[in-house]
Amino acid sequence: MHTSDQKRNCNVSSDNFRFVFWIAVIPAFISLAVMIFAVREPARHEADAKPRLRLADAKRLSGRFWSVVGVATVLTLARFSDAFLILRSQNAGIPVALVPAVMVVMNIVYALGAYPAGVLSDRIGRGGLLAVGIVCLIVADLFLALGTTISLVMIGVVFWGLHMALTQGLFASLVADTAPEDLRGTAFGVFNFAGGIAMLIASVLAGGLWDAYGPSATYLCGAALTLVALIGLVLSHRRNQLTHSAG
Repeated sequence: MHTSDQKRNCNVSSDNFRFVFWIAVIPAFISLAVMIFAVREPARHEADAKPRLRLADAKRLSGRFWSVVGVATVLTLARFSDAFLILRSQNAGIPVALVPAVMVVMNIVYALGAYPAGVLSDRIGRGGLLAVGIVCLIVADLFLALGTTISLVMIGVVFWGLHMALTQGLFASLVADTAPEDLRGTAFGVFNFAGGIAMLIASVLAGGLWDAYGPSATYLCGAALTLVALIGLVLSHRRNQLTHSAG
């Protein structure tokens, strides 16, 4: 009787996907309520409204902003979809029932690291911390490419989450830092448009590499592209320093 009760309790949502999705939408409803009842738009004067996007606005976006977009786009090409983490975990031998734990681990590391990363970026600057985050992705790719055990693959997943914590918020901050105040909405639109296109291309390429050469080649290619993003970040930082010194 006791065993039967335990089994029944452990299978509350077994095969009941409708129940799972109803639970999953609860945070979405809470977020919507916060947005409706707690978020207030700042007052805008009619003269401030910009009914259409103008080419002149794009020309006002600085070279530093386009450098941020370039580095972030290359990094997105290197990162591709998180779904490949699930495929890699299955390939390493993680039981299907435990596969969701991979994304749980990654997101826990991401969530725990995001706030400290933001605090550190305010104290020591964004460039160095962003470089550390990019290095974390290289480490993650190497573990995911070369790891032959579940433990090594999970180490790669942890570094993947850490790189997300160290880069995602920093890129958003850099966009805000490098765009004119009245064009920040446009800047974020350009940034996210470039990132979305890069993610689509990256996932298609990663899928092709996976099918043709396997997971190791896919993640080694990701590591190579991440290295390109790191070099781009270093060169951009040096160029900005030279420009600032000349000014």
